[in-house]
Amino acid sequence: MNPDVVPLSADELLCAVGDLAELLIDTVAGGASIGFLDPLDPATATAWWRARIPAVRAGRLSVRVSRDDGGRITGTVGVAFADKPNARHRAEIVKLMVHRDARGKGLGRTLLSAGERAAAESGVTLLLLDTETGSPADTLYRSAGWTAIGVVPGHAADPGGTLRPTTFFYKELKK
Repeated sequence: MNPDVVPLSADELLCAVGDLAELLIDTVAGGASIGFLDPLDPATATAWWRARIPAVRAGRLSVRVSRDDGGRITGTVGVAFADKPNARHRAEIVKLMVHRDARGKGLGRTLLSAGERAAAESGVTLLLLDTETGSPADTLYRSAGWTAIGVVPGHAADPGGTLRPTTFFYKELKK
């Protein structure tokens, strides 16, 4: 059974920065292309999470986490809300991460569903995301009903620094 996925307030995010940095480092070391190169040092990972706090405080970003029975963060998903007046109906799923120890148990799908629900509850009707083409995340999004828009070759480097194609997706949410 998958654990609950709960939102973090800005203050809770501040308290969880160390655990989230460890998750980020593990995810990158596990090969996920989420914007960082391997090895990712703890200071950089911690600083990246700390830089998210103002956006959470302002309501521009929702960060949700899952924890194991010991309280360790095993996964996270973010929903980045658009800040333009003509785009308030859309948001982006960002930094969906599952610790390597927790993979293969459906947690990625649980986190994705939680992000989709959070967006819908905020009035969002259109979600966007991108991921490395052919990655496990690519497979997850396709199986969860996301529509591929297209592929951009050499869009982002994987954790080893090799340029890889990126697939862009969208999903319409029910009102």
